[in-house]
Parts: sequence; structure tokens; C-alpha cells
Amino acid sequence: MQSEWGHALHVTVFGASHTPELGVKIERLPKGLPVDVDALQAFLNRRAPGTAVGATARREPDRVMIRSGLSDGVTTGEPLIAAIENVNADSAPYQAFRDIPRPSHVDYPARLRFGEGVDLAGSGHFSGRMTAAYCIAGGIAMQQLARTGVTIGAHLLSVGGVEDTPFDPVHPDPDALRAIGTRPFPVLDEAAGMRMQERVLNVQSSGDSVGGVIECVVCGFPEGHGTPLFSGIDSRLAELLFAVPAVRGVAFGSGFDAARMTGSEHNDPFCLRNGAVRTETNRHGGLIGGISTGMPILFTVSVKPASGIAKKQTTLNLRTGRQESFIIRGRHDACIAVRAVPVIEAVAALALYDVLLEEAYAE
Repeated sequence: MQSEWGHALHVTVFGASHTPELGVKIERLPKGLPVDVDALQAFLNRRAPGTAVGATARREPDRVMIRSGLSDGVTTGEPLIAAIENVNADSAPYQAFRDIPRPSHVDYPARLRFGEGVDLAGSGHFSGRMTAAYCIAGGIAMQQLARTGVTIGAHLLSVGGVEDTPFDPVHPDPDALRAIGTRPFPVLDEAAGMRMQERVLNVQSSGDSVGGVIECVVCGFPEGHGTPLFSGIDSRLAELLFAVPAVRGVAFGSGFDAARMTGSEHNDPFCLRNGAVRTETNRHGGLIGGISTGMPILFTVSVKPASGIAKKQTTLNLRTGRQESFIIRGRHDACIAVRAVPVIEAVAALALYDVLLEEAYAE
């Protein structure tokens, strides 16, 4: 399985949902970078199962263990290897899915691609649990970006049709971004957050699930970075964002609304602001031609409803060749988007830090 990524960095994700542990190896990290392991753990805690409304009942502490590449809180230049243990896995409910693939799960296509012996316990290497490894790598990248004045924050823009207040695309408040990460539910408007939680609980009580939209903004990213086409910053971000299980769409700036605009409505006039070239509006989302403009980098991510639901469904029994009804047993999130918020921040940080490192190495 292809579990490696990187341009300047070389990131390898290992393990699976129900193996003894999972983790990440990060190669080509510069020597001498400070890494606050306590802050990294606090970031991982935001994604950990069992902490949010509608989250899976699976309880995992997700304690990060740095195996190599860090000494006295500073990178050594050697590969940084970090892992977390899986301590609350229950594989028994997944045995039946080899013959009875769950609708919209990876059971059947994984079997087609990797054979009948593929690990499907907890969805194996395909599981959303693998995003814990993303958060280790992205959390380290976020700390390095923060040292240069870059702040990344995300929130639930909508859940099941309930809307939060969107970010200001021109003047987002970095303090407000950091505050979201300290809240039990990742929204700007806490009243909207309460309505979202009610929606999730109502859906969960009926045995169903619900999707959501995550909005992410990057403040302070310097202008003039990135290249066109395959290595544009938007291309690099999209590459990692779509590697997050359950992500079904990514849009930058005004996104799909741009298709309903005229050019005069969509164009962002250039101006001088505090002596720097900026734009009056930010429908381009901080990126033009794959290159950063100095405006906030703004994008939204669509997250599908969790496929694992408790309602009775119909599927095909591959052994008998007949359709049959079944109910999924096990522990699942009623709204994946809630715990995906820090994951989106993490992969954004990883992509952007990789861009800056690649250009620094090329000089």
C-alpha cells in the first residue's frame, strides 16, 4: 500500500486501526528544530476518540511516543519516528464484512485491490484512525510554522445544515483561531455549536449519521511562495486534504460560488495596506496561479456522513450472491466532521511547511 508522501519531507504512515500501534516516520526534518511534546499531545487530544458529541464509544488515550529523532526537545536530523498505541480495539464485529461488504465502506474495493487477506478490522489501514498519525506530523509542522508567525485554524462551518459564522476572509483574527482549539466544540458561534450538537444527537438516536463542512484559514503565510500547475500550493494542499478519509470536496476562496459570478464580481482589486500589496477582497483565497499572495489562505472541506450506521441496510452477500438485510455492529462516529477539524489543520500545516522547506533547500 502507498503510505508515503512528501516533496522536501518524506512522511511514512504505518500501522492500522486494530494493530498494536500506528504512527509516522518523518525524514528530512532539519536538525535543531524545537518540538514541544506537551503541546503536540494537546493537539492530538482534540482528535482523540470519545471526546466529542456523537463520537465513537471507542476510548483511546492516543499518547504520543517519540521513538527517535528528538533529543531534549530538539530534532536531531535523524528520522523522527512517533507512535501511539491501540488499546481499545474490538475486531470481532468486522469478521462478517469479508462476505457482506458494508455500503460505502472500503470492504469490497480493498478486497478487489489487495486480496481476501487484507486487514479490515476497524477498516485497517484505510481507517479514519490513521489520521492520528497525520496529526503527529502536522502538529510538528504547525509548531515550526508558528515560529515564523503563521497561524492555522479551522472550525465547523456547517453540520447537517446548521451554519456557524464564517471566517472573515480578509481580516481573520489569529486569537480567535487559537481560541477555537480550546473549546469542546470547534465553532466560532457557540450558540450555533449547541444547535449542531443537538442535530448530531438527534441523528445518532435514530441510528444514522450526518456530514459537515470545515472551513480553514491560514494567517501570516508569506507571499510569493509556490509554483504553478502540479506544485501549486492549492494543488499541494488538495493532495493532502483528499488523503483524509471521508473528505469529498475541497474549495479555495469563493470555491464553487465563483461559477455563478461574473469576472468583475469575482476579481479582487489590488491595494496597498500598511505598505504591503494586498487585495481589498479575498475571493481568490490567498492563492493565485498556485502562488501565495499574502492574503489569508482560505478553503473549505466537505466531509461525508459516516458510512458506519446502526440503521438496517441492504447489501450483497458475496458468498451466496444474494442481497440481504443487515445491521452494522460496533462503535462509530455520528459526525466525522467534528473530530476532523484538527486533522484538516494538521494536513494544511504539513503541506505548507513542506512547500517552505522545499524552496529553502533549493536556494
